[in-house]
Amino acid sequence: MVSEHSGVTGDTSALALKILVAGGFGVGKTTLVGAVSEIRPLRTEELLSQAGQLVDDTDGVDQKVTTTVAMDFGRITIRSGLSLYLFGTPGQDRFWFLWDELSQGALGAVVLADTRRLEDCFPAVDYFEHRRIPFVVAVNCFAGARSHDADDVCRALDLDHGTPVVLCDARDRNSGKEVLIRLVEYAGRMHTARLLDSVG
Repeated sequence: MVSEHSGVTGDTSALALKILVAGGFGVGKTTLVGAVSEIRPLRTEELLSQAGQLVDDTDGVDQKVTTTVAMDFGRITIRSGLSLYLFGTPGQDRFWFLWDELSQGALGAVVLADTRRLEDCFPAVDYFEHRRIPFVVAVNCFAGARSHDADDVCRALDLDHGTPVVLCDARDRNSGKEVLIRLVEYAGRMHTARLLDSVG
């Protein structure tokens, strides 16, 4: 979850926190990682194949021509001494075996949601709830999609009380950064509360 790198002078240290970006197929995970990353993001995208069309539901994302087959990786510095390592998970269920590996040591996760295909993020919500990994739901506001407020999405997904729901534009760096800050703050509160419970 956290790694420390001592500086040459010995008086500085940096925290690197691991964050997952998850959600359904075509929801904007690769876009979000690419928009906020300060380094050229690592992508493992391949062209959609005819064989994949038999198992991937492309309804609603007809223009999508590539898909992530392993992960996306990016990095963003939130402030001096605090960096986030972003790992975008593949969206199709046939790649879910990778999630257990990617989630090891994660501080928390962003579950991207598209209100046109809200049911596609149920597996990610269930995954993080069952493993008690703090997460926020970030509604990617696609052009032409009906707008819903955070409370509507929270009720539709039957989220645990207090799970944050934020609206965002995955293409916009500042919007994505706000989502990540909200996650770090929420995950910090959750981890502190669990620590206090364990010693109480």
